[in-house]
Amino acid sequence: MQNIYIKDLSQHIGEEITLTGWLYNKRSSGKIKFIILRDGTGLLQCVYFKGNVTPEVFELADRLGQESSIEVKGKVKAEPRAVGGYELDATDLHVISEAHDYPITPKDHGVEFLMDNRHLWLRSSRQVAIMRIRHRIVKAIRDFFDNRGFTLMDPPILTPAACEGTSTLFETEYFDLGKAYLTQSGQLYAEAGAMALGKVYTFGPTFRAEKSKTRRHLTEFWMVEPEVAFNDLNDNMDLAEEFLEYIVQTVLKDKQEELKVLERDTTKLENVKKPLPRISYDEAVEILKKNGIDFQWGNDFGGTDETVISNQFDRPVMVHRYPAEVKAFYMKRDPQNEKLALAVDVLAPEGYGEIIGGSQREDSLELLQARIKEHNLPQSAFEWYLDLRRFGSVPHSGFGLGLERTVSWICGLDHLREAIPFARMIYRNTP
Repeated sequence: MQNIYIKDLSQHIGEEITLTGWLYNKRSSGKIKFIILRDGTGLLQCVYFKGNVTPEVFELADRLGQESSIEVKGKVKAEPRAVGGYELDATDLHVISEAHDYPITPKDHGVEFLMDNRHLWLRSSRQVAIMRIRHRIVKAIRDFFDNRGFTLMDPPILTPAACEGTSTLFETEYFDLGKAYLTQSGQLYAEAGAMALGKVYTFGPTFRAEKSKTRRHLTEFWMVEPEVAFNDLNDNMDLAEEFLEYIVQTVLKDKQEELKVLERDTTKLENVKKPLPRISYDEAVEILKKNGIDFQWGNDFGGTDETVISNQFDRPVMVHRYPAEVKAFYMKRDPQNEKLALAVDVLAPEGYGEIIGGSQREDSLELLQARIKEHNLPQSAFEWYLDLRRFGSVPHSGFGLGLERTVSWICGLDHLREAIPFARMIYRNTP
């Protein structure tokens, strides 16, 4: 039997069909029972008239609990007033598995309760909409790079050394070889890929052992990281703004219904088109001072700082040329000012903070060796990385985009925990 899904009902108007799914909600009105069926593709109101079904079916429609799995039969008709725009004049009902006392009811629940029941919370209309938008963003990311001649590179998740600093590493014993670490970034391996293939991207899970409880941090998250040989900082910024425009405009075009479910105000998303404003770190510091923020030059921006800066613009803003002291060892210094790194962060509007961080990479063997020493990193662990400078070094650049921060921003979420199916935070590793 060919399965029919709610999303395809426009092709079956007037037909007698069978659908399977779960009881999402129900209500009664005298001799009529209304069952809302969900099947993962949408919601459908099934109408049971007392005179049109057997007494057993009518009683069953009244008795079933929320999230019981069921099979329904009936005739499809268009009904603009009904959820989803269609309705089923139901003639039969069969139980696949009866459920009672489903813990997540239409009433309000606390965040901790919902997170403890995340495996069930995912069934709600809001969470389904978020997951569908996340899926579309992931596909847009892959389409963008695949259609521009990039090759996907899968970096290792277990690595021998730090990429972003040793204080935020998860470590584990690795057989007889000592310690290994969960990756903080696929970037160093992407650089090796770029030297082989020219244009590559990595896309996978990354891990940061930051003891942060902010709404912008997860300990496990997904990141996409393109790397391009012969690209400088300006090329990198051009790529980043084109990339962001493509993602956002794709979601606005393809996921209007989901954005409506989330009650997302899309006016600021509609502004995400290139060119994006570009300001230097120095200019960003001036913005903070003009807005009464006591900020010391040389520090990195905190969440409040990023919000104040981004609030000055109607779309994401690129901040470039940061103090080298607050950036990673592999970032190239500005030839015009050795105190600055050729780095760029893209700050999302509406208080969502940094969604892209990138830079031109140091391509000099001698300077990179010096940076590794300055950061007290073991050179032996980076010999393979230094080989990229020994054998045909070229200017190159790339960036990383945090998937969950991007999902959170596009969906208008209050916290990253809803932007990933099962969030991992410093105080949560279940379910």
